[in-house]
Amino acid sequence: MTDGVDVNPIVLQRADPCVLRHDGQYYFTGSHPLYDRIVLRRAERLEDLQAAEEVTIWTRHASGPQSHLIWAPEIHRVGDAWYVYYAAAPDDHGTVDVPGTAETFNHRVYVLENTADDPFTGEWVERGQVDTGWESFALDATSTVIDGQQYLVWAQQAFDVRGHSNLYIAPMANPWTLAGPAVELTRPEFDWETKGFWVNEGPSVLVRGGRVFLTYSGAATGIDYAMGVLTAELGSDLLDPASWTKSETPVFVSDPAAGQYGPGHNSFTELADGTPVLVYHARTYTEIVGDPLWDPNRHARAQVLPFDADGNPVWGTPVPDTRPTPTSTEVLSPAGEPQ
Repeated sequence: MTDGVDVNPIVLQRADPCVLRHDGQYYFTGSHPLYDRIVLRRAERLEDLQAAEEVTIWTRHASGPQSHLIWAPEIHRVGDAWYVYYAAAPDDHGTVDVPGTAETFNHRVYVLENTADDPFTGEWVERGQVDTGWESFALDATSTVIDGQQYLVWAQQAFDVRGHSNLYIAPMANPWTLAGPAVELTRPEFDWETKGFWVNEGPSVLVRGGRVFLTYSGAATGIDYAMGVLTAELGSDLLDPASWTKSETPVFVSDPAAGQYGPGHNSFTELADGTPVLVYHARTYTEIVGDPLWDPNRHARAQVLPFDADGNPVWGTPVPDTRPTPTSTEVLSPAGEPQ
């Protein structure tokens, strides 16, 4: 076994992976390389997700604000319903909204809801855009419920802050409406976060051992892409930036010895016994042919996340592949076979 997962990658050519364990099943979604749909698959074991049937639960609009670049869907169970948070744009090019600020895309955060017990049945209803308080590049929303309060954490550009995106948190009145103003938790400031692009994005939350761990990714999406972490005490005011401690150095980085480059945009799931599992994407090469945006080979991977005697995560390093992966010029068919 490889750190509690028999086979890696767990899903080929699906970046920004999100895995949710519910009622003995693993539910998986991630960015489709065509950026035109939201997909869902499930299996009883993480290593069986690649072979699992993939169902398209939503397709981009023909025009309008949800017609291009569908990015980073996440599936969550809140109350008795399923929710998918995702980013969508009206076009596939960036804009400069304020002179002197970085060029960004035009994404906003949106929500789908399904009230059926089985998310593969029932109807996925569009609940619309999440009003974050201002209009700018926004993406990578994740949700967590702590002590009965639902929070949204996401990445968004602020025009008075250098760079493409910072991380914000806000309480929620319901799964598609904020109950209070956005609070900035972190912005790109350290050298590792500002390589290529000034980025804090891809947040994910893990609650364990009386602490709240908020991971995120920084830098451009090549070899420099890496993960950082903020930590708060469970029971503290999570809407107070002073409650959070930010690591100055990345906690999960490329490992040439393992053939893994640009690990990041993670999520967390667990084994049947509750052992935490780190899910993330990475590539197996550094030379990308063409525009990196359209390189399809960021594969979803998973490995057990150990903790030390003091309750600190032992992040380790990305594990080597045990499943064959495509080359930089090879594209998989929708069925997961080279074409």
